[in-house]
Amino acid sequence: MVRQWSAKPLSAVRFRLAPPKFSPRIRAIHVHKKGETAVSKILSEVLEANQKYTANFGERGKLALPPARSFAILTCMDARLDPAKYAGLAEGDAHVIRNAGGRASDDAIRSLVISYKLLGTREFFVIHHTDCGMEFFTNDVMRSLLASSLETAALTPQGFKDVGKGPGSRAGEYIEWLTIRNQKQAVLDDVARIRNHPLVPKSIPVFGFLYDVRSGKLLEVEGAKAAGATG
Repeated sequence: MVRQWSAKPLSAVRFRLAPPKFSPRIRAIHVHKKGETAVSKILSEVLEANQKYTANFGERGKLALPPARSFAILTCMDARLDPAKYAGLAEGDAHVIRNAGGRASDDAIRSLVISYKLLGTREFFVIHHTDCGMEFFTNDVMRSLLASSLETAALTPQGFKDVGKGPGSRAGEYIEWLTIRNQKQAVLDDVARIRNHPLVPKSIPVFGFLYDVRSGKLLEVEGAKAAGATG
């Protein structure tokens, strides 16, 4: 049933979007450049990978909604981090909440509260990492870059530099970007914020780690265990 269900919409996407000159393999949404239509290579690859994944989906379609191992991880969106691998997770094991820096933002805490209150998690992990991009700029830098243009900035030895032509937007002035000055302190701050939040019960331990992007090791941050201890 899973294979039949997934194949139908993918077939429909191919029929509606792919021009005749393309191969019968799944093709994706087109982007317009200089008046011509080009295939999005990434979207095509994602949909093809999904076809292979669903072909052997099997018993995973019967997984329960609550995470089987009853814990949640708050970590960074950095592409070098794979929580399933560094924490030994399979589908259905745990909640993984990701944002820029793995910070305990209001929205991250919203997810953690839902995680324990409605879905039964009993332990939280805050996992930041070395060489994090959030260390390379400040609120003022980000706001200035956005005010200059909305194009991607370049990372130079002197920091991020805007190379766009504009126009930009000053809407970034209203966002707290939660940048990082000291990585270990940021972990301690996030652990403490979760631990002391009025919607998080004292019975849930909050652990704090740094993932080393050079070795793949999880390094416990000194003081984090005490800061996140139950009480």
